[in-house]
Amino acid sequence: MKKLNFILMILFFGFMMNSCSNDSTKSSYPVAIKMTDAPGPYEAVFVDVQGVEITGSGGETVTLNAKKGIYDLLKLSNGVSTLIATDTLETSKIEQIRLILGTNNTVVLGGVSYPLSTPSADQSGLKLQVHQTLQQGILYAILLDFDANKSIVTTGNGSYKLKPVIRTIQTATSGSIKGKISPIGLATVSVVSATDATLTFSTNVNAEGNFTVMGLPPGTYNLTITPVLPLLPVVKSNIVVTAGINTDIGTIIL
Repeated sequence: MKKLNFILMILFFGFMMNSCSNDSTKSSYPVAIKMTDAPGPYEAVFVDVQGVEITGSGGETVTLNAKKGIYDLLKLSNGVSTLIATDTLETSKIEQIRLILGTNNTVVLGGVSYPLSTPSADQSGLKLQVHQTLQQGILYAILLDFDANKSIVTTGNGSYKLKPVIRTIQTATSGSIKGKISPIGLATVSVVSATDATLTFSTNVNAEGNFTVMGLPPGTYNLTITPVLPLLPVVKSNIVVTAGINTDIGTIIL
């Protein structure tokens, strides 16, 4: 099973406000939450978003203004995203994000729609540890990266469960690599740090042959494209990634 990135983007930026009080000022941090994805081996993956909450360092919880609805993740790939929640925070320290899903989650395979049971999300939401201190005037983006290899589980009796395995990505301090393959076909893309082999990331090309690997800490990486046989893997070495930059390596000929 290929990797599916479901990505949830959170943008933070601060500005100063004068308080009505003569002896104090308050800082506010507007928040916009977006959702994005990457190509996967499914015809559709529908996720029922019912709410988003943020917990501050003092334990306070803010329920954001969510755009409730069912979203097809496979329509949100290669830079396409959709806004799912906005609000303004009065705290600069974010400890946890909680994504609340409803019961109408499904995956489509071979033209057949299968329900995705989500017991943990129904009861308490998907709790994601962030531990991020916001600064005024800086744009932050936190991506939530779903791995379908572990998140969508086959039960063995023809049914499926959604057990999200998610990593958080600080896009304010990370970059990405994008490119395209030719000829267009099925292929996986893996990226490994040239200095730390534990930093490994992967995705799949989409139907147009495009790919984007996001959430890469700044550094130098080696990229491997593995197509379907009889085509052979292609390696691109020493790709430099810079924070906040989407590095385009162009079209790779297989």
